[in-house]
Amino acid sequence: MRVFVLALAVLSLIALPVRAQNDGWRTAPPPGIAAARLTAMDAAVRNGDFQQITSVLISRNGRLIHEAYFDDGGAEARRNTRSATKTVTAMLAGAAVARGHLTIDTPVQPLIASWGPFDNPDPRKAAITVEDLLTMSSLLECDDDNSFSRGNEERMYLIENWVKFAFDLPIRGFPAWAPRPEASPYGRSFSYCTAGVTTLGAAIQSATGQPLQTFARDVLFAPLQIEGEEWQFSPMGLAQGGGGLGLRSRDLLKLGQLLLDGGRWNGTQVLPADWISAMTSPHAGAGEGRGDYGYLTWLPTYTVEGRPLKAFAMAGTGGNKVVVVPDLNVVLVVTTTNYGVRNPHGLADTLICTHALAALL
Repeated sequence: MRVFVLALAVLSLIALPVRAQNDGWRTAPPPGIAAARLTAMDAAVRNGDFQQITSVLISRNGRLIHEAYFDDGGAEARRNTRSATKTVTAMLAGAAVARGHLTIDTPVQPLIASWGPFDNPDPRKAAITVEDLLTMSSLLECDDDNSFSRGNEERMYLIENWVKFAFDLPIRGFPAWAPRPEASPYGRSFSYCTAGVTTLGAAIQSATGQPLQTFARDVLFAPLQIEGEEWQFSPMGLAQGGGGLGLRSRDLLKLGQLLLDGGRWNGTQVLPADWISAMTSPHAGAGEGRGDYGYLTWLPTYTVEGRPLKAFAMAGTGGNKVVVVPDLNVVLVVTTTNYGVRNPHGLADTLICTHALAALL
């Protein structure tokens, strides 16, 4: 009897297989001891150790090996993962470049002229390129991390024309304690700016001649078998490339898999491999403790049981993350509603390091 009870206890630690769905994902059980460790991770989440986590999904070697939901929405919920949307906008920029609609050196202002006229004209604003917005390094006075900044995103949401808001901003200054671009990593002075990414979405829309959401469906979501995406829109009807896109957690995992596999999904080249390489290469330093930054993609290094692991990441407020770890051939999705919680990114990273990645070393 004791052996039977012990066997039941062991079985209770093993996660059930992920569900097969007709969405392009192939599934597999987690390897070896990882199953028990991932089940323990799920128990810690349900216990509230990481506050309000809504889902954790993991793929390895291109197969979905772990899928757990902790809210009422389950697998079909379209989750607002906030600024993780920015990396989607970088993907759309790559699709537009691949089709010859623009280049990384294309000046942005002519593409958005219909949203003007713009205040504070300056030749340095006229010189802002697609790459400047992809790397958060334009010279616009825009800093979401500074509540005093004229370009803080919360100020943008108060007005109707979000693109005009961005290009009405003056050129930012560099006091003695702030490094100028030429003295910054990679020759770019990073400043996190949602308004700039919103504007990049408008530039892509103009260059392609399609609403941003239509272009996204044609070149990205349809090839990835993603359905039912939920965009947020500006008061003037522009799809918000800077945040708020609602996707299923499985869809987010596909976007991470696309980054891991050099732009391929199930044998189809959705985005050029060289664009994925550019997105996941360092172009700016994101500041102390935040590592490097690619094209609207974070480039953190996770330390797991003493082993440093370089990663690519989509990230949004609340600790929402899509993390790609090439050395392990792993993609992880963590979605949360930890918007009012202290240090939500730290909570998500602890979950990723101490549980998810540690189980797969």
